[in-house]
Amino acid sequence: MARKVKLLKLDERTVELELEGEDHTIANLIAKYAVRKPHVKYAAYNIPHPLISNPVIVVTTDGQRSPLDVLREVLNDIVKDADTLGRLIREALAIDEG
Repeated sequence: MARKVKLLKLDERTVELELEGEDHTIANLIAKYAVRKPHVKYAAYNIPHPLISNPVIVVTTDGQRSPLDVLREVLNDIVKDADTLGRLIREALAIDEG
């Protein structure tokens, strides 16, 4: 889990966040979910140096949606999908053990 999230940039079209203590895993997940959202023009992450840098996530919209609203929606979608996956795994394990 990220120890700290730093807001690097925020305007009407772009949000840029640094996830301290994270790696590709969560940054890639957020970017992949965001790029599928309506009105998102760009969603990606960058790790400037793999040994000493934290991932920086950038989400840019066309201006019809706030990038923060998109980010909130993305995080809610990730939590829902993780809950669903957890339930499906528990069900599968119960069937296999049965």
